[in-house]
Amino acid sequence: MNRSAPLLFVVLWSTGFIGAKLGLPHAEPLTFLLIRYLLVLSLMTLVALATRAPWPRDPRQWFHIGVAGLLVHAVYLGGVFMSISKGLPAGVASLVVGIQPLLTAVGAGWLLKEAVLARQWFGLVLGFVGVAMVVSGKLGSGFGLDALWPALAALAGITVGTLYQKRFCHAFDWRTGAIAQFLPTAVATAIVVSVTENFRVEWAPDFIFALAWLVLVLSVGAISLLNMLIRRGSAVNMASLFYLVPPCTALIAWLLFDERLAGMALVGMALAVWGVYLARK
Repeated sequence: MNRSAPLLFVVLWSTGFIGAKLGLPHAEPLTFLLIRYLLVLSLMTLVALATRAPWPRDPRQWFHIGVAGLLVHAVYLGGVFMSISKGLPAGVASLVVGIQPLLTAVGAGWLLKEAVLARQWFGLVLGFVGVAMVVSGKLGSGFGLDALWPALAALAGITVGTLYQKRFCHAFDWRTGAIAQFLPTAVATAIVVSVTENFRVEWAPDFIFALAWLVLVLSVGAISLLNMLIRRGSAVNMASLFYLVPPCTALIAWLLFDERLAGMALVGMALAVWGVYLARK
C-alpha cells in the first residue's frame, strides 16, 4: 500500500474536479461544500465510535489538526469551488493552484529546514511547465478579479496548510483526525454561507452522484491518503504529486466526457511526470 499510495492519491484527488463539474450547476459552491462537510462529519463520527478509534490527546492537538483542516479544506476547496462558479476556467484554476509545489519547496527550506536539492528544484520547475502545457488549451478568457482571487486564496490555503500540518500535526488517527479537521471547516463554511449564499440546492441525479462521490471517495479516501503522505514524507515530495493532478484530470475528462487532448497536452503530461520523478527521486 505504501508504494501505491501516491498514485492512488493522485487518481482520487483528480476526480474532485469532475465531481465539481457535475455538481456545481445544481448548487451554490459553498452550500455544496457545507453539505459535503456535514455528511463527512456524520459518517466519520459513526465510524470512529463503531471502531473505538483513539481521539486527539489534548486541546493543543485538536487545535493544530483543526487549523490544518481549515486551511486545506475550507480555504483551498472553498476557493477552488468559488472560482469555478464565478466563471474561472478549470484550466486557469489548475494553473494557479499548480504553483503550490514551488511555494511549498520555498517554505519547506525556510520553515521545516528541509534540504531542497538542485535536482528537485529542476523537477519542480519542469513539472510546472508540464502543467502549463496541459491546461494551455483550456485557459480561455473573459474572467475578472472576482473569479481569480478565490483561486489565489486556495493556493495560499493548500500551501500553508501542507506546511502547517507537516510542522505541527504529528501522527493522528485518520478517523478522528477527519472529525477534528472537518468540524471547524464546517462551522467556518456555514458562517460564510449564511452571509453570502441562499442555500440553493437542486437535488438532481448528477448532484446526488457528485455529492456521494466527493464525500466517500474524496473526503474519506483521498483526504486520509493526503494526511498519511504528509506525515510520512517530506513536504516537497508530497507537494510535487499535485503536478500530476491536472494531467490525470485531463485523462479522466477525456474518458468520461470525450474532451480532446492536444499534442501539446500530451507532451506536457510527460514533462509533468518527469518533473515529479526528479522531485521525488
